[in-house]
Order: sequence, then C-alpha cells, then structure tokens
Amino acid sequence: MPYRCYMSVEGKGTMLLTVNEGLQITVDEDGFLVRLEDWTEQIARVLAAREGIAELTEAGLDILKFMREYYQKHHFFPIVRFVCKNVHQPNNCVTEKFIDPVKAWKIAGLPNPGEEVIMFKAWEPLGY
Repeated sequence: MPYRCYMSVEGKGTMLLTVNEGLQITVDEDGFLVRLEDWTEQIARVLAAREGIAELTEAGLDILKFMREYYQKHHFFPIVRFVCKNVHQPNNCVTEKFIDPVKAWKIAGLPNPGEEVIMFKAWEPLGY
C-alpha cells in the first residue's frame, strides 16, 4: 500500500509528517529525521517512498540497519564499500538499492550529514 504523507510546520526548520496510518515523525527541512530514536522499518519505508523508492527489500533494510549501527558507534558516515562488505553484498550495493548514499543515510533515519558528507560522497577514493 502506498504511503501518503501530510506535512505541517512544527518549528524552525522542521516539519511534522503524518502518515496515513496516523504515524507522526518530525523531519528537518531536507527530509532527515530529527530524532534518531524515531526510526523503525515502517518509517524507513515511508522515507523511502518520499525518496522515490517504491519497494524497500530485506537486503535494503540490512544496509540501512548496518549504517545505523555504524553511525551509533562512530558518529560518522561509513565508506560505501565497507557497508556492502559487512552486509555481504556487492561493492555497489548502496548505489544499486538507493541510487545515492545520502538517500540511504536519510532513509536510515540518520541526522542530516551536512555538506561535508556530500563532498566526501563525490570523492572516488572514499568508495562512491
């Protein structure tokens, strides 16, 4: 079933999204979850749909869960090939499932990484 989101402005730079099941989440102006602890697989599916990803597979969820675990331990964006290696998928698993590593980061419910990560993702030696 497709998700329908309704937005309302909650505070400076944040929006409250209400999903058709009555689920409410707060995202920043770029669509990143404001509270890391709000993330669930259901919310991941909502965020994926907002990013144009119709189906979030188990392999995709494995990638997102690893990214969350890595972030909670290191507080940094993991190298893409490292993610794929640790979830036992091909080196391009993140781009294959999500097109863009920053989209995967967003769907994983992680904080807005800012311009620094956007710069790093474009740098070939770091694994994009």
